[in-house]
Order: sequence, then structure tokens, then C-alpha cells
Amino acid sequence: MAGEYRLLLANARQLVLVCGHGEQYLLREGMARLDVLHDASLVVGLDGSIKAVGPADAIHCRFAGATFENEIDCTGKCVLPGLVDAHTHPVWAGDRVHEFAMKLAGASYMEIHQAGGGIHFTVEHTRKATEEELFTTFKHRLERMRRAGSTLVECKSGYGLNLETELKMLRVIERARQSMDIGISSTYCGAHSVPKGKTATEATDDIINNHLPKLKELQQSGEIHVNNIDVFCEKGVFDLDSTRRILQAGKDAGLQINFHGDELHPMKSAELGAELGAQAISHLEEVSDEGIAAMAKAKCAAVLLPTTAYMLRLKQPQARKMLDEGVIVALGSDFNPNAYCFSMPMVMHLACVNMKMSMNEALAAATINAAYALGKSDTHGSIEIGKQGDLVIINSPRWEHLIYQFGGHQTLIDYVIIKGKVVYKNESCGITSSY
Repeated sequence: MAGEYRLLLANARQLVLVCGHGEQYLLREGMARLDVLHDASLVVGLDGSIKAVGPADAIHCRFAGATFENEIDCTGKCVLPGLVDAHTHPVWAGDRVHEFAMKLAGASYMEIHQAGGGIHFTVEHTRKATEEELFTTFKHRLERMRRAGSTLVECKSGYGLNLETELKMLRVIERARQSMDIGISSTYCGAHSVPKGKTATEATDDIINNHLPKLKELQQSGEIHVNNIDVFCEKGVFDLDSTRRILQAGKDAGLQINFHGDELHPMKSAELGAELGAQAISHLEEVSDEGIAAMAKAKCAAVLLPTTAYMLRLKQPQARKMLDEGVIVALGSDFNPNAYCFSMPMVMHLACVNMKMSMNEALAAATINAAYALGKSDTHGSIEIGKQGDLVIINSPRWEHLIYQFGGHQTLIDYVIIKGKVVYKNESCGITSSY
């Protein structure tokens, strides 16, 4: 087949499709048997989408007369879909390393929060930071996520809590979306905490009457693009009624519902999300049996965050029960000043060890199901013809090494590719990882 193409990946030892029949998500049985091709190649077109996937010999014959902007020999290596991080808080100023020491000494998350630390500490610093300062640190964080294999990242606001700073954060996210080679799903999270000096009811009214109308105006003018609305539904933060009001108003404004629920206390967040038609709910350490059943019925994704449970010493989310009951399970890093982790390979490892997921399940949760949680599994999350050419190449003959080698992604990942374009190449590329 003659013609010009952007990329040829040739002779991969394993080419991990994840799924190959247009599935929007995978449940437990589908996650257990991922689609994997052996000795395979793929082609990405000039438009950045995948044009062909199949046995190396067949692809070589079919494209014998074609020209490629870039060709990569993947002999002995594995090709996987780009990883999808379904939950991050990456725009902020002021780290909280001092609070990590407090937690190690026994202080709980809510004790620190109620003493003016936690989210409020970060809000204070983020309000003071300039847009340029926030963009510079955000850009570096996205680059680190990308080097760890993430090609689509959900990015929240939420460290402003006033309209001015929330919009500043969303403009920073929009600037990265337009200028960087990485997929971004933008989330308005103005209800991340109740601002000092306001009650939860007052904060809810401000969001509904002021924040959301301004967001809609800026969306319509094209100044910003926001995909999702988020609320921290938690005891001492936003109760179920306030959460319902904000999420419904966001949905009415055209935003997908994707929120924090049932993390520290059972709040019936899962039941609420299922009722409102939420695309996804995150955390769920304290979810009820009824909430799990409601999410399964509603096809509402559970975005589980093993880093948070690990760092806060919380009980682990019930991944196995959710999988057994038909919930769509996804993963996210929850990158934020409280859970400083950029790496989805490490998240997958923690999900396997601490939440008892298999490696197949963890990979599906970090690709096709995480893309579903963001409403993007029609274009992302698997290697299929017509989908975006977002890919990761690792220098190992078995893909499982990406999860097995805890913290090993820095030497395992040779290339990260977005829309068929190499956006990261390991400096030691060509040196085989020791496994």
C-alpha cells in the first residue's frame, strides 16, 4: 500500500491491544483476557490515528511501498497503549512535605485539614502564585507523567475556591492543553473544600450562581474548555444535599459528573452518583454494598486511587468486590500535594499488591477503563484501528514488567508516543533493561 504515514512500529515481541472490538470498557471477565498480538507491527497515519495493526509479515507486505516519517524497530520489545491517569490535582503552588511528617507522626488527614492545613494551605499559596508560575510547575509535572507513560491525564482545578483563582487554574490547564503534546481532560473542582469564612451552603450558592455561569460563558467563547465537574462529598466538607445541587447544576451546564465520594466516611456518594448519571466516582474506600450495586447498574466507573489509601493509611478500596459485582474499575494516581506520585506503573503495582487486582486487570483499569471514566474510550485506551496513536514501548519481552518492576519505569520505557509522534525517548534507549 503506497502513501505517506507518520509512524511504523515494526516487529514487536508483544503488542498489547487491551481490547480490539470497539469495547467502551471491560468488566472482570474481559479484563482477565486482554488481547495481545505476538511478533506484530502497527502503522499510524499522518492524522495521528492508528491505520493498521497485525502480524509483522502481513503489515510489511501491505505497506511495502509506503513511506514513513519515523520507523522504530521493536524487536524483543513490547508495545502498549498510552496509559490514562483518571484523577489528578496537578496545578498548585506550595508543597506539603511538612504535613507528610505530621501524618507519619500520627495526625489524620481531617485533623490537619481542620487545623488550617491540607487543602487550605495549598489554596493560600495557589492564590498568591502568578499564572506563569503555575503553568511552569504544571508543565514540568505533566512532562514527568508523560515520561512514566501517561498520554491522557485528567486535570482538576480546586485550589482556588474563589472564582478568580479557579479560573486562573483552568486557564493554566487550557494553555497546556493547547501547547503540549499530551491529552488533557479538564475538571472544574471549585467544591474541593469550603472556603474560609463561608458555610457549605454559602459556598454551594456561590458556585451555582457565580462560578458555573462564568464557566459556561468562557466555554462558549472558546477561552477555556472544561469537561467535568467535581465535588469533595465528605463529612465536614460538602454534604450529600450540597453535592447533589452542585453536580446537577454542572450537568445542566453540559459537564460530565466525575467526583470524590465515600473516601473517609460513608456518605452514600455512590448511590447519588448512580442516580445523577455520573460518568465516574473516585476514592470509594467507604462505599456501601448498595452503592457498589448502584454503580454497576448505572455503568458509573469507579476510579480507585491506591496511592491515597497507601499514603494516608486508609483501608483499601474494595476492588475485588467491585469487579465481582460488575463495576467498571479504573485507576488514577491522585497526584496532589498530599499524594505525590506521577507514575501510573507504580499505581498499577500498588493496585495489584494492596487491592488484590491481577496485572491484566490493573492494565485494563489504567487504559480502556480510565479512558471510559473520562468519556474518551472511543478514541483512547486501547490499540485499535481508528483510535489515537498513543503508545508506550518498553524494552522487555513481556509487558508485565511495566507493573512487576516497582519504580522501574525510568529504565523500562524506551518511547512514549502521542498521535504517532515521539514525545519522549529514553536517553539510554537501546540498552536492554535487566530483568
